[in-house]
Amino acid sequence: MGRYRAAAGIVDQTSLMTSDITNTRVAFLGLGIMGSGMARRLLSAGARLTVFNRSAERAEPLAASGARVADSPRAAVADADIVFSMVADDAASRAMWEGDEGALAGVRPGAVLVESSTVTVGRIGELTEAASRVGCDLVDAPVTGSKAQAAAGDLVFLVGASDETLARIRPTLNAMGKTIVHLGPVGSGALVKLINNFLCGVQAASLAEAIAVIEHSSLDRDRAIGAIVNGSPGSPVMKTLAARIMAEDFSPNFYLHLLAKDLGYAIAEGESRGVPMATAATALGILQSSIARGDGDKDMAAVVEQFRAVAVR
Repeated sequence: MGRYRAAAGIVDQTSLMTSDITNTRVAFLGLGIMGSGMARRLLSAGARLTVFNRSAERAEPLAASGARVADSPRAAVADADIVFSMVADDAASRAMWEGDEGALAGVRPGAVLVESSTVTVGRIGELTEAASRVGCDLVDAPVTGSKAQAAAGDLVFLVGASDETLARIRPTLNAMGKTIVHLGPVGSGALVKLINNFLCGVQAASLAEAIAVIEHSSLDRDRAIGAIVNGSPGSPVMKTLAARIMAEDFSPNFYLHLLAKDLGYAIAEGESRGVPMATAATALGILQSSIARGDGDKDMAAVVEQFRAVAVR
């Protein structure tokens, strides 16, 4: 059991309705590239923050700024009004929430549980039922944006929740993001996030191929890529990836292997609804080729490297 013992009683829900989060008791589980920036935004906004991460060293900068560090998810949520989770996948979500030392074993009835991880719709359904059994409401609130947006508080939250529950956590979301899109009931955010990342993955794969063609031609690379990303095919993700590819900067803002995971989830969701997801499958194959050559722990922009390696100059 964690070093903080759970307190008995019901969370005072009126404390969650105020416009700021000063003294709101928030637990944040998962301090990776995204989670660490999000947690720091909550701390800067005045939340009484407790954090947990499997690798304890990731919590040290937050501890130095005043966050309390727990030694288990159960310990982290013992007195929390709101609990956020930001982890890699369905398996990591189960590990964080479930089991004797999981958050569900220590959370108080009346707390709001927020799954911001990119997980399957089925996983959100499981977690909703589990939250209900311990007297809590669940919100699925995955985000769009990457490392820089998390640090700056510029994330977009894709929310599945009731109106009432969203109102209770809105101040904490405002501390971390610039936009809150309420998409419908619980599960809606997860589905839209997978669709979003499927489209990003297809764009990443196609841009990588296009840049490889440009680089192995007589074209002025920068002018040609600029014409494409600033023209009709351009999008924010295309512009960001193109800049990183041209700079050969593959330090991770969003891991390539996580994008592949998201495409796999999106394919399963589409096929469960009778949609074959052919373009997603092709893009996933391209990402898997990058992973096989050792690029999985690099930024998603590194998908271009496989084409650079095999193209004939």
